[in-house]
This record gives sequence, structure tokens and C-alpha cells, in this order.
Amino acid sequence: MGDVVDVATDHLAALFAEHAEAHPDREFLVFGSRRMSYAQVQREALALADAFGSLGVRLGDRLAVDLPNWPEWVVACLAAAYRGAVLVPLDPSLSIHELKYQLRHADVRAGVVAEAYDGADYLELYHELLPDLPELRALITVGAVERWLDDRVYRYADLVSKPHARTPPAAADATQPLAILYTSGTMGKPKGVVLSHRSIVMTARATSQALEHTGADRVLGGVPLFTIFGVHVVAVTITAGATLVLQERFDASGALDLIRRERVSVVHGVPTMFELLMRDPSFEQQPPTTCRSGLVAGSPVSPELAGRIRQWCDVQIAYGLTETGPTVTITRFADLPEQRTQTVGRPIAGVEVRVVDLKSGALHGPEAVGELAVKGPNVMLGYDRMPGETARSLTPEGYFLTGDLAIVDEDGYVKIVGRRNELIIRGGNKVYPRELEDLLRTHPAVIDACVVGIPNETFGELICACVVGTEGSILTGDELKEFCRESVADYKVPDLVRFFDAFPLTGSGKVKRRELAQVVGLELSTTT
Repeated sequence: MGDVVDVATDHLAALFAEHAEAHPDREFLVFGSRRMSYAQVQREALALADAFGSLGVRLGDRLAVDLPNWPEWVVACLAAAYRGAVLVPLDPSLSIHELKYQLRHADVRAGVVAEAYDGADYLELYHELLPDLPELRALITVGAVERWLDDRVYRYADLVSKPHARTPPAAADATQPLAILYTSGTMGKPKGVVLSHRSIVMTARATSQALEHTGADRVLGGVPLFTIFGVHVVAVTITAGATLVLQERFDASGALDLIRRERVSVVHGVPTMFELLMRDPSFEQQPPTTCRSGLVAGSPVSPELAGRIRQWCDVQIAYGLTETGPTVTITRFADLPEQRTQTVGRPIAGVEVRVVDLKSGALHGPEAVGELAVKGPNVMLGYDRMPGETARSLTPEGYFLTGDLAIVDEDGYVKIVGRRNELIIRGGNKVYPRELEDLLRTHPAVIDACVVGIPNETFGELICACVVGTEGSILTGDELKEFCRESVADYKVPDLVRFFDAFPLTGSGKVKRRELAQVVGLELSTTT
């Protein structure tokens, strides 16, 4: 059961077909009471790929998937790969204006959507959009109720039940696009990041190797599949020939129930997800015993949090971006304890990193802070229909500028110190928000912290610590300032402390820093 199929292909559909042939009866997807083997998923994906063809979806056409974490999401992804179409995953929580923008910008020709989800009538929403989207030739709906609203609407269940090709098509070019993923747009309009099959599969293979993943593993799929992290989780599971246990939407209590019931061995998530798991009452009563590893990524991980997670799940820390497919670096089991806790590991095979000066672009030596630049087949093909943005993101040597500030040590381990656009300059001194955030999170009454700069005439910027406290805690700003003063220089101590019940988050779980800064700035402007 624990074998790993040795496949050299970097094309997702061909990779899946190899596993479906090698172990057709192995469980691939678990969702509630539904269980689908590799062979069953392949049959459904091939049927859907044939249906795409009959509906006019051609090689290179864009196919939107607007679904929560359902098995149909994964099937549609594979069907697009078999068909040679380009997957465009959409956030189910998008407003109608955001949805229209992404469908138009990506020039989507067909879509697989939920009929209804989370109290919203998606079929009605798309019915309202269809007159403005003449290029959208077909809408395939997933749901139990048969509803007819337009000649372009088809039922998923009907399409996958029709006769179809029984064998996968020949492997296509792995350098061709597999997906276009839209950035969360925290700093402006979302950009469509075009990623090749090779980009997504090579990073998945690197993660699988770092986790020592096998076909015996059972993986929790709780991160949103429409994000690069979600796509990565699907690809990593396929690479290992493992089983993916889907959770429609992450909640800590439900995730712990799934982990125990399905004997989950691999857990992936952003730091907040792990924090919520460990704060759940049932975790304290009965910590999971089956979790051997996983991936914590998507936002900074404090050494303190990494240590607590590894007491019950020996996770690896990874660093990456949507534009890098996503993995750039990852820790390994053989690394020294401080390397596994205080760095994001070393680059994966085939990927080069360098640290460059923020102003001149000159190469920095080891241990110097600069912008991290990345080169390799994992890097995006470009921003869709944005050649200017694509050109600005690359150096003359072809390195992608990540916007992250980093240090690379003598042994090649990378430490992320912050985002270039988040750097606070107070009175001429540089303050890296992550340093303060990691410190604040070690306070026993703090769940999460986000440090932002607030414009100020005297100092240029003030340091504001935004904090989410534990339930029932009584904290003051002065207490937290004193707590910081014990560990950092005076110029780094927050000028302001503001408390929140929860932070505003993007669909991928990242804090909306700009929104927090605007809230605090508005408050200051009305009180001065």
C-alpha cells in the first residue's frame, strides 16, 4: 500500500493516469460518505473532458471552476488537464463585480459551478452574468436540483454519465499552461498568474519528497482549493499516489473529527489553521495521534508556533508564492533543529535564489538583507494579458522579484524577514513587521498580531501593533509595549496598539494589512 510510483512526467494528467493504472482501486478522494478510487476519478474526469470537447472547449481555452472543496473540483481540474484546457479556479465568495472581472479578464469559455452554496444561489448569479459574457459558451452546474435557466447551462451529473473515451489521451507538453490563479489583490487589481504543468508538478514532487510522502498517506484537504496552496495540496497528493480527505470549509472542530475518523497522517495549512486546531477544546482533551507530517506555509511561521505544532505533527515549513508555483524553499527532516525552526529551508531542486539590493538590484552576499529573487522552471509563465507587469517582475537575468525581504546564510538556508512593501521606516530606522509579530505571538494572551505603518508628519511612520487576544483575556496596550521593550530596541517598540476580535482576511487566509492600516489611520484622523 505504501509504494510510490516512479514517474518522470511533469504533466498533471499523465501523472494521475500513471497512478490510476498502477493502483486503480486505491482511495483517492474522501468527502463525507463519498469515497472515490483513482479509477473512478479517472473515469469521471475523462467523461467530463469529452463533454468539454463536445461543448466547444478547445486546446488552450480557459475553464473556470467556481466550487468549494468538493470532489467535483478535483475532477474538473483533471478533466481540464486531460482536455488541454487551462484551469481558472475562482473564489466562491467573490462578489458579482469581482466575478465578472475575473471571468472577462481570463476570457473564460466554460465554467463548472455550484448550483447553490453557503446560502447563495450561484445559478441565479451566473444567470444574471451570462448576458454580459457572450464568450462563456457553457455553464456546467453541480447540484441535486434540475433547473433550466439558459441554453448554455448543463448538469454535471448528466455529462459525466455519458459514454466517453476509456483511455487517457497522450501526454501533452508539460511547458504549456495548466492554470491561471488570480492573486488576492491586497495591493490593487488581482493579476492572473499563468502556471505551467511543469511548475505545479515539480514543486509538488519536491514537497512530496521533503515530507517522505507515500501512497499509504491520508491527507487533510482543508485549505481552499482555489488558492495556489490548495492546488499544491491536490498535486502533492497525486504525486505520492495518496488519499485526499476533503473538508468543504475549514473549521477546527470538524477538521479534528476528520483527522481522527479518517486516520489522517498528513496535515497541510496556514499557521492560523494550526493555531485554531491546537486551541480547540477537543484537541486539549485528545490530541491527534496519526499525524506524522505536513506543510505549514502561506504566511510567516514563528519559531514558537513551529515548535508547538511539531509536538504532535512533524511539519515542514515551506516558502513560496502563487508566481512560483508555489514552492521555492522547504525544510527537511535532516535539517538541524534551528534550521527547521528559524528558516524556511533551502531551495528545491532546479530552483536558484539570490538576494538583491532594493535600490540598485546588485547582488548581496550571505547574511545581508535584500529582496529575494527566484529563477527556475517553477516560476510563472507570466501575468495573463499584462506584459508590462510581467516585465517589471523580472530581472534582466530572468529572476522573479518576490517582493520579500530575506537573508540567505552560508549554507543556503533562507530566512524571510518581511515584505518589501510592508517595511516601516520610523524616524529613519527600518522596522521589519515580522520581527515584532513573531515576538507578540509569544505573549500568552495573544492569538495573532499584525504590525503596520501609519503615516506621521514627525516620524514618517508610526508603528501600530494590531492584536487579536485570547478569549476572556484582559490586555492593555501599555502591557504589550513593555513586553516588546524587554526584547527589542526602543525604536522598534510599537507607538500604537489596537485590539481586534478578528483580522480581515483574503480568500487565501492572508491578513488585509492595508485595510487594517486604513482603519487605524481613520480612527486617528477623527480623534486628532
